[in-house]
Amino acid sequence: MVAGDWTIEGLPDGTHKLLKSYMNDVVKTYGNELEGVLLYGSAVRGEFMPGRSNLNILLVMSSYDLMVLKKYNGIHKRWSKEQVVVPLFLTAADVQSSASVFPLEYQDIHDCHRLLWGQDPFVRLHIDTRHLAMEVLQTLRGNLLRLRQRLVEGRSTEEAITILLSLSITGLLPALRGLQRLLNRPVLAHGEPLLQDLESHLDVDLTGLRDAWLLKRGQISPGQKELPRLMDRYIECLTRLVAAAEKRITI
Repeated sequence: MVAGDWTIEGLPDGTHKLLKSYMNDVVKTYGNELEGVLLYGSAVRGEFMPGRSNLNILLVMSSYDLMVLKKYNGIHKRWSKEQVVVPLFLTAADVQSSASVFPLEYQDIHDCHRLLWGQDPFVRLHIDTRHLAMEVLQTLRGNLLRLRQRLVEGRSTEEAITILLSLSITGLLPALRGLQRLLNRPVLAHGEPLLQDLESHLDVDLTGLRDAWLLKRGQISPGQKELPRLMDRYIECLTRLVAAAEKRITI
C-alpha cells in the first residue's frame, strides 16, 4: 500500500513529497490497523507557510490500545522535525459518536480537509450543533484565560510573547469560524478576511488580533519595545471580542 496520486493546491512541491513519504511510513507501520489518513488545517486552507505552519493529520484506526499508540513513537521521532504534529487517533465509530460533543472542531475539519489515503469518516457525517454556542464561548473565554496564565508562566519575555501570540491566534480561528456560523455569516477559511468580517459585523476593533495574525505569518516584525504593546492590544481586542460574542449568542 502506497501514497495515492493527489495534489493540494497552494502546497509547495517539497511539502507534497514530505506528506507522501510520511503517509507511506504510517501505512507501512500500521498496515490493516489503519483505515484512513486525513489532512486538515492551514495546509488545506491555502495558508500553509513552510517553516511556520504545522501539518495537521488525522489517522482513522480500526482500533487502538497502548501498543498501537506506541507504534507511532518511531514515526514521531522522524517526522516531528518536519512540522508534522502528533496526529489525532480516532476510529470511524469515534467520529460518529462524538460529533455532537465536539461540534466546533468536527465542523471545522468537515468543511476543510483532504483525504490522503483510505476511507473518509466525515463523508455524510451529521454534526449536531446544539452545543456549538457553548463550545464557541468556552473556547473564546478559555483562550483569554490561558493566555494570561501562560504569560505569567513565561515571565512575559519577548520570546514568550511572540510564541503565545502565535499560539493564541491559531487556536482562536476555529472558534471565530464557529462564531460566524452562529451569526449566520458566510464562513471564511482565511484568517485575515475572517477577522475583517467579524470586526465589521460585530462593530468591534480587532486590530490587535490582525497584528498577531500578521506576526504569526512573518509579515510584521515588532521590536523588543513594541511586542509588549502588541500583547496589550491583543488582550484588549480579545476581551472586547469575547464580550461582543457573549452579547450576541444565546445559549
